[in-house]
Amino acid sequence: MPPTGTDEGIRLAAQLREQYPDIGVVILSHYAEPAYALALLESGSEGRAYLLKERVHDHAHLVAAIESVAAGGSVLDSKIVEPLVAAKLRIERSPLATLTGREREVLAEIAKGKNNAAIADTLVLTKRAVEKHINSIFLKLDLSYAEDVSKRVKATLLFLAAAEAFAAPAQYLAA
Repeated sequence: MPPTGTDEGIRLAAQLREQYPDIGVVILSHYAEPAYALALLESGSEGRAYLLKERVHDHAHLVAAIESVAAGGSVLDSKIVEPLVAAKLRIERSPLATLTGREREVLAEIAKGKNNAAIADTLVLTKRAVEKHINSIFLKLDLSYAEDVSKRVKATLLFLAAAEAFAAPAQYLAA
């Protein structure tokens, strides 16, 4: 949708949801971006559909989606669902899945290159609490006894690899 050709339709759907919650929206998009579909569904899936233009080959498919949305249902193109399911599985299998929310916050600060004192200031913790979280992170990521690598660097690499792999859907799928 012009002018930028990105997420204007998604933002319009969000406005419609706020102002006219009973209006259904069917998005026909060129973008097989799970992040766009998730943004569409952020405030609820009822009365919403996200279809890819390239895959709506016959009118019956489009009519069925419109009828489903009109009845309060939702429709997502399978090309969008598959990467979401795969991302969810990757997140669940990631060693980072064992970390608590606070440990993920500490690890994110480590990844920014902060020392323990800076992490403590940023997260409003004591330095001792930060040290305990870091020890727990190393233990959960099986880095406690690693002698041949910098544990902080290895933990950061794991964090960055996971963040890159889950970039779009992670904010919606994180445990």
